[in-house]
Amino acid sequence: MSLYVMLSTLSESGRKVLRERPGWIRKVNADVGRMGARVVAQYAVLGPYDFVTIVEAPDNATISRVSVELGARGGSAGMTMAAIPLDEFIECLEGSTKGRGKKKR
Repeated sequence: MSLYVMLSTLSESGRKVLRERPGWIRKVNADVGRMGARVVAQYAVLGPYDFVTIVEAPDNATISRVSVELGARGGSAGMTMAAIPLDEFIECLEGSTKGRGKKKR
């Protein structure tokens, strides 16, 4: 499973639905689960985006399908990025530098 960060901004219609039915967000998260992914964490934020959502999915194809489906509903627009846990990222960098700095004779 891989992690992805979804940054989303509500459309005017999305803001209206949220104001009238705040629990709508949980329904959307359940829909993500039915599409083969899982919402790990979600935060309402201030700034250019309204929500930051951490999603776990088996592959890029699944998260692409989730992104397209959610965008097609018209309630929000967003950006999805692959996320690498920090420890895994550091290990990757350390592994790629092993052997460097040693001079061949």
